[in-house]
Amino acid sequence: MRHSSFFIISALIFLAATTARAESPNAKTLLADAKQNFQPIAVPFPVNDSVAAARVELGRRLFFENRVSMDGNVSCAHCHPPENQASDGLPKAIGVFGKENPRNAPSVFNAALNFKQHWRGERESLEDQAEKSLLGAASFGNPDQATAMSKLKAIPAYADAFAKAFPGEKDPINSKNWGIAVGAFERTLLTPSKFDAFLAGDVSALSKQQQAGLRKFIDFGCASCHNGPGVGGNSFQKFGVANDYWKETGVATPDKGRADVTKNDADLYVFKVASLRNVAKTVPYFHDGSVDDLTKAVKIMGKTQLGKDLSDKDAADIVAFLGALAGPVPANYSPLEPFPDAEGK
Repeated sequence: MRHSSFFIISALIFLAATTARAESPNAKTLLADAKQNFQPIAVPFPVNDSVAAARVELGRRLFFENRVSMDGNVSCAHCHPPENQASDGLPKAIGVFGKENPRNAPSVFNAALNFKQHWRGERESLEDQAEKSLLGAASFGNPDQATAMSKLKAIPAYADAFAKAFPGEKDPINSKNWGIAVGAFERTLLTPSKFDAFLAGDVSALSKQQQAGLRKFIDFGCASCHNGPGVGGNSFQKFGVANDYWKETGVATPDKGRADVTKNDADLYVFKVASLRNVAKTVPYFHDGSVDDLTKAVKIMGKTQLGKDLSDKDAADIVAFLGALAGPVPANYSPLEPFPDAEGK
């Protein structure tokens, strides 16, 4: 009996010590500071409305539908495969007829958290991006929206699918509804991670090194741009505040960024701040995919944006923290059985 009491008391002492370590003043302060800069991902409740559910299911079909592209081989998923956390692992995405896109394809996971879409922010929303991608010279390659929609209308089962998703419309198979449906699906692609558990109060969700990295991420100034629920994705910033970015990334011809969109010199080398969600699994990095190592990318950001030469230890700690931003692939991120080209096939 004395032995049993000894083990119970020992276990309670160990538990108390573990709790004390997990809730140490430093951890509590770190959590409080983190909450000033970041918010956890708010995962929506399952869709109960029948029309909303029909739109999500239609969007899922359309996201994996390659028959709308001019060569019949490219879908949204072509540049966003699940094995790379919905990025393609290439410096620049390859689209219709093997054409190279001008910039790297970022992950579509958590893209709903971005305030605008595309590196230069020229797409206002997920829906806008999805609709206009049908005409992209290096994405789907259609000459006009009517051509894209004619391909869908040639697949009989889409008539009923669009009618359920957009009831009461005379001609629901149109490019606007394509964008709405794809956007509805993409808004479900959220990937909560260990960091969200930490923000919810479980300080033990992050390892000691990850906590050290988070502290440095905040104190060094990384969180001044990479903040909010997406840990970025909610503002524009010049790439190369302290130093010319191309001198660090080794790019021969620098991308002018938003200046090519706005025709405003003030936007030279300005890009959307990338969301760092899943960043440890979405190599290569930056708008041009010029860097294929996360530690190197972190050091480049320190030098170009903050004017800091990060030590190997600092970079390693920050990379460890960034690893805590990776969440599991959403369960619905896979294609449904494709509709047949024609009845009976």
